[in-house]
Amino acid sequence: MTTQGQGVDHVDHELIQAAAHVARTRCRGDNHTMAAAARARDGRIVTAVNAYHFTGGPCAELVLIGTAAAQGAYELDTIVAVGDRDRGVVPPCGRCRQVLLDYFPALKVIVGEADRVRTVLITDLLPESYVWADHRLEAEETAPLSTD
Repeated sequence: MTTQGQGVDHVDHELIQAAAHVARTRCRGDNHTMAAAARARDGRIVTAVNAYHFTGGPCAELVLIGTAAAQGAYELDTIVAVGDRDRGVVPPCGRCRQVLLDYFPALKVIVGEADRVRTVLITDLLPESYVWADHRLEAEETAPLSTD
């Protein structure tokens, strides 16, 4: 059993290969420079690319969340991002780490370089993190107060 701070043993190399294939074959120019692949709980692999724009277009990991939902995959198990031009595995940026944590608190993330890739829990990438869901008010708490 894995606990926070201890990482995860298994590295999903098929997932890395899927992201690398998309990065190699679909990333072109400056608009699409990163690919992401995630394994859904049902075993499916979902892939996506970033949509760079000078105004701050979404990272590949964020595009992947929407792509997965569009395919009915709402529970993701593991994710990895790979850069174009054979840059290899790239860790998620801070914004993606927070969003991934909020959507999938038990998510595993593949990080590291070349022969040192490893799988860690998203919570290991954001220790002492702010979990958005923990701070949301319940619907009944946000209902308007009666003035009667």
